[in-house]
Amino acid sequence: MASLTASRVLQPIGTSGKLFAFFLDVCRQLFRRPFQLREFIQQAWFIASVTIVPTALVAIPFGAVIALQVGGLIKQFGAQSFTGSASVLAVVQQAAPIGTALLIAGAGGSAIAADLGARKIREELDAMMVLGIDPIQRLVVPRVLACMLIAVFLNGMVSVVGVAGGYVFNVGLQGGTPGAYIASFTALAQLPDLWVGMLKALIFGLLAAIVASYMGMNAGGGPKGVGDAVNQSVVITFVLLFIVNFVVSAIYLQIVPPKTG
Repeated sequence: MASLTASRVLQPIGTSGKLFAFFLDVCRQLFRRPFQLREFIQQAWFIASVTIVPTALVAIPFGAVIALQVGGLIKQFGAQSFTGSASVLAVVQQAAPIGTALLIAGAGGSAIAADLGARKIREELDAMMVLGIDPIQRLVVPRVLACMLIAVFLNGMVSVVGVAGGYVFNVGLQGGTPGAYIASFTALAQLPDLWVGMLKALIFGLLAAIVASYMGMNAGGGPKGVGDAVNQSVVITFVLLFIVNFVVSAIYLQIVPPKTG
């Protein structure tokens, strides 16, 4: 009984170690040739097709909620002229990367885990290894790079749509003026805020693809095992997402101090 309890306690640690080892294997295979360009393009197109519309729809309420919340808070301090800058800062630095990561993990990551899991239970991955083809180099690397690329593009789209949605709700519902909203963009926000948002999206895309690929390639137990792998990949990615977001934000604020108005 005690050994069973100890194994359950140590299981997450073992899984973390295997996941990190899998990440190192993927990094090593990035530089192997030939590069699977066709697979990369197909995966990038597929991930974009399943995420672009939901991401755009999610970005609008993201920007609206931030504009309403920040605008109401700033109005209490009599600093309505900073509403645009604060909204842009919140969307670009936090909301856009997180919203992108949630959609990449929920739609793209689950599809990757399901695809690789189905190949695993059909023993296609084992057949590839018998033929001397590395599944990581052939299947995982193009999917990881595709997730990272699409995450960066989606982050830019969420930033634009979120800021536009915040503008509409601030001007339409809160009585803000268009000129003040746009003119205040540079009051608190700065160019490094955009770069850190892009960096977060890149890291989140990497995390989603690595976790989804690992869980898919280690699925077992038939179709039920594939479904469990998909669910676990999404949950693990969400947990890692918020941890990494906190770490990156803390490091960024230490390196680049906030701009004062």
